Amino acid sequence: MSSRVLIAEDERRITSFVEKGLRANGLVPVCVSDGASALAVAMSGEVDLMVLDLGLPDMDGLTVLRRLREAGLTLPVVVLTARDGVRDTVAALESGADDYMSKPFRFEELLARIRLRLRADRGPEPTVLRAGDLELDLRTRRAHVDGRTIDLTAREFVLMETFLRHPGHVLAREQLLSAVWGYDYDPGSNIVDVYVGYLRRKVGAQRISTVRGMGYRLEPG
Repeated sequence: MSSRVLIAEDERRITSFVEKGLRANGLVPVCVSDGASALAVAMSGEVDLMVLDLGLPDMDGLTVLRRLREAGLTLPVVVLTARDGVRDTVAALESGADDYMSKPFRFEELLARIRLRLRADRGPEPTVLRAGDLELDLRTRRAHVDGRTIDLTAREFVLMETFLRHPGHVLAREQLLSAVWGYDYDPGSNIVDVYVGYLRRKVGAQRISTVRGMGYRLEPG
């Protein structure tokens, strides 16, 4: 079963970006935009982790965090906020946050921190992803096709990882854009198509299919 991640964020653009990125990476996002709702959902026991903005209306993030911990809940919380001062960081960690990230941020870093906290709660994730004779080692950052090593740039590696986490699934360009490049990237850009072209040249054009009007699919075998 996919992990459910609560996104407690007041800024719609960031919420939409994180939501799409989490879905593209096999997680189930639950979105709220105020502190009272964040606390209610967090205490319901129906989510596995919370991404928490400190600047929420109605009840700020620190209050949400403190009440959550006072109630004895150990739900992992990753704070994501525009407040980047040392005092804010210390206050959040002392109030029970498991991690702290400042805006602006890169989605791949946020995803790595979310996975780290979910692994600590649920056990280790695979460190090698495979689809047929295509293999990606997440520890050594090496890729192999039909037994031979291929060189991937940092962006190509993250794009390939996103495909390998969903073999056989159609991934929309918007999903790939948010998962690999970030919420501040121009949605009208053709950067996804360009990088899919790069990957096809390295792993074989037949491995990544174009689904017209929808996106791209990594063929599982």
